[in-house]
Amino acid sequence: MKSTNDARVVLIAFALTLTCSSITNADDWPQWLGPQRDGVWREAGLIEKFPEGGPRVRWRTPIGGGYSGPAVAQGKVIITDRILAADASNPDNPFNKKARVDGSERVLCLDEATGKLLWKHEYDCTYQVSYAAGPRCSPAVSGDKVYTLGTMGDLLCLDLNTGKLLWSKNLPTEYKIDVPFWGFAGHPLVDGDRLICLVGGKGSVAVAFDKNTGKELWRALSSKEPGYAPPTICEFGKQRQLIIWNPTAVNALDPESGKVYWSQPFPGKRPVKAGMTIATPRCDGDRLFVTTFYDGPLMVRVKDEPGVIWRGKGRGEMPDDTDGLHCVSSTPYFKGDYIYGVDSYGELRCLKAETGERLWSTDKATTGKSTRWGNAFIVAQGDRFVLFNELGDLIIAKMSPQGYDELSRANILVPTNTMAEPKGRRVIWSHPAFANRSVYARNDKEIICVSMAQP
Repeated sequence: MKSTNDARVVLIAFALTLTCSSITNADDWPQWLGPQRDGVWREAGLIEKFPEGGPRVRWRTPIGGGYSGPAVAQGKVIITDRILAADASNPDNPFNKKARVDGSERVLCLDEATGKLLWKHEYDCTYQVSYAAGPRCSPAVSGDKVYTLGTMGDLLCLDLNTGKLLWSKNLPTEYKIDVPFWGFAGHPLVDGDRLICLVGGKGSVAVAFDKNTGKELWRALSSKEPGYAPPTICEFGKQRQLIIWNPTAVNALDPESGKVYWSQPFPGKRPVKAGMTIATPRCDGDRLFVTTFYDGPLMVRVKDEPGVIWRGKGRGEMPDDTDGLHCVSSTPYFKGDYIYGVDSYGELRCLKAETGERLWSTDKATTGKSTRWGNAFIVAQGDRFVLFNELGDLIIAKMSPQGYDELSRANILVPTNTMAEPKGRRVIWSHPAFANRSVYARNDKEIICVSMAQP
């Protein structure tokens, strides 16, 4: 009997070891573009192709409208949304910024295993902004706190476990600025004890707050429009630099003090058209890459001072007028010798990083045809990529200088947002989260979690 009991103990211990190992190896996605803010999904043990009928749905939960992606951390999923007032409706013209639309913004915390609502924080928020569907910024989780930035500039710090409001700020009121045309969309960055945000105005395009108290630590840069590109940390040599790209220049700051290291004007004498600095700046080695819809790409080599390696020479954003990559809201992937990104009319393209030469272009990954602002989000995973396009398709693909090789595709969500052109076109413009060998994606009606774990 003793040997039998000993054997049972060994089996139980072995099972617990496997369970703990599985839990340990599961990654979170606590902020925009993941744990390292680089758009790389580092988990292993994922399926090579989708099973017939698509990936297994772990859960789905009703939510309101929004463009914000979810954050996944510590067994919780955080998502923000918008609920219209009972007698309110969004304007027919999505560019109409003058219309006042009553409603509320919400921060929802869901159980990662079941999708069940754990807590909710809701506050009144009247929109007066173009594309009024809902919040734009992904939450950021750090320790036991979650940070959110709403469309109209409501910056919140909440207790991750209870939803209790710890501190808050309304950025337009405190900094005496106007709400940007498309709302606040620069995903907040947690760096050490600092919460760094894109704000706007004279001397306060970038502001760092104490993440625990909300106290301002520093402010920097001036620009008529702040743009929408998220604050990004790059390391050049042994120096960490905070990249703030506004519509007049690409800027590098000391993340601890806000001191400006250097500024590279882009595109030149005039600001980026419509203030559309949106795509996250990408860095690799001593190179920094940015790209915008109207004005195209810029590659900078960063040593003591920046030096332009190349810039786009296209005549405009129309497909026949572009020569490189004119991204809208999709962040390109840049590593080594090549750049992959989605261009102005939905073309997935590959460029040579050192010259900007275009190697190939295809619309298969987005809408299947030339479509203004056609979109797909790109995440690297091992030796392949996982894409999520505006039609709700999840795609496993390989990309190389030789071309785009689609391995598997499954539709996991129905597009519900109708604010894209032409009128009646339905899209999903929200970046998913990738964690726990699962994908978390939302439209304007629900958030869904699907498993990509190997059986």
